Order: sequence, then C-alpha cells, then structure tokens
Amino acid sequence: MELAYYSDYAVRLVNTEEPARNKDALTSVEVIRELFGPATQMARRATDSDVTRFRSVRARLRAVFTAADEGDHTGAVDLLNSLLLEFPVSPQISGHDTLDEEGRPRWHMHLADHPSNATAGYAAIAAMGLAFHLTEFGADRLGLCQAPPCRNAYLDTSTNRSRRYCSDRCATRANVAAYRARKRLEAERPDPAAHTGLTDESSQESTTPGDR
Repeated sequence: MELAYYSDYAVRLVNTEEPARNKDALTSVEVIRELFGPATQMARRATDSDVTRFRSVRARLRAVFTAADEGDHTGAVDLLNSLLLEFPVSPQISGHDTLDEEGRPRWHMHLADHPSNATAGYAAIAAMGLAFHLTEFGADRLGLCQAPPCRNAYLDTSTNRSRRYCSDRCATRANVAAYRARKRLEAERPDPAAHTGLTDESSQESTTPGDR
C-alpha cells in the first residue's frame, strides 16, 4: 500500500460529519468498519466504544484542516504533531506483487497496525498519511470546501494549487450560485436615465430654439 493512500483515511473520517447541516454519519460500528476500507484486520477490532473515540479523533483532524484552510500552517502542523505523538505508527517494508516470473516482490513501505484498539490504529494511519501529504505538498494543500454550507475536507492535488471544492458537484453548485448572484446584481442596478427622468428625445426637444 502506498503511503499517499493513507492520507485518505483522514479525509474519509472528517467527512462523516457535516456541521453546518447538523448531520453525523458516524453512528455505528458498521460505519467505522467501512471507513477502514481494505484494512479488514483492524476493522474487525472495532467495538461500540470506538464510536465516541472516533468522533474525538475526527474533531482533532478537522481542526488540522481548518487551521490549514485559514492559512495558519504552523497551527496545523502543531495539531498534527500532537496526534502523531499520541498515536505512533510502526513503518515496515512489505511486498505483495511480483515484478517478474521469478517472483521477486515489489517492495514498498507499509504502516503496521499493532494498536490497542481500532481508534488508535485508524488515528495513527490517518495522522501519518496526512503528515506525509503535508510535508510533500505543503499545508496549503489541505482545504475545506468553499461551497456553503458544505465544509468537507479535501486534499488539493491540482498542479496549480487551485482546488477550492471537495467535489465537482460542489464546484458546479458554487458556480451556478455565483452566476445567479451576478444576474441579480445586474437586475437591481439602477438605470442612469431613470434618475434624470428624461429620455434622449425629450432632452433634445428642451434645447431647440423654439423653446427659448
């Protein structure tokens, strides 16, 4: 498993909640197990007690994204470092695929999971994945969706650091809202001629010699 993949753990967990809509999908062990994706061994350790613990880690991960989104990059790093200290990982070299017919493995780094509970395992992977992404691409690559009321987290992987929305759906919704706002502004803009009460024709008539 590539290290870059682990950063998605943080995004998936943060986006189980929509604060502005007062929605929270993190309500059961089944939801937690789905968050783990292919990491089925850790998922099997999840219990009802992990629901509350996962919510606590989620709040701390969202705080990292919030700080980065607001330009407080040092604050984002400090928050992330506190998670890394509390939930350490054990990197190991692993190999699953083969490169040739002789069966030589394709080696890669893997974050071993030996936690005391499911929350600790998930938090360790999410924090480390986010740390790899931040140090590789910069804290400004961690963002929160700019399409109100959505505030989903996202990782900006664009070439020109231009991403502002968590999905194409939110980007389209924001563009439509901006277009409608411009149209309303144009419709409300007063006509200059209306202030004088004169049309071009009446203005010309008022200055003819016969009216003097």
